[in-house]
Amino acid sequence: MITPALDPGVLTKFYRGLGDPSRLAILTRLQQGEQTSGEVATCTGLSPSNASRHLACLRECGLIESRQEWRTVYYRLAGGVSSLLERNAALAGELAERIGACANPAMNSLMEDDDAAWSAGKSLR
Repeated sequence: MITPALDPGVLTKFYRGLGDPSRLAILTRLQQGEQTSGEVATCTGLSPSNASRHLACLRECGLIESRQEWRTVYYRLAGGVSSLLERNAALAGELAERIGACANPAMNSLMEDDDAAWSAGKSLR
């Protein structure tokens, strides 16, 4: 249930953050445990600068946390994010057939834009 007092703009930003292919790849990677920005970049196929930019965005929004040891910064999911990703993946799995068959032009253009961004290692949002 959505809290009535929650600004719809906040929810939109939240889902946009999860919907970006690069940030979703980073969040999924961090489900495996703490990673450095270099490890995240290597595993997601993002350039180091692009990965760092997305990590900063995710940290600023509270979806990930970081800690520093000497010159190395380690990133991890914030509390509750892993279970949120698992629940969302389960729901997407249940709806996969309908999602895949969705012919709504608005959704298809979003998917094409996101696919192009994923291939180019860029973010649209």
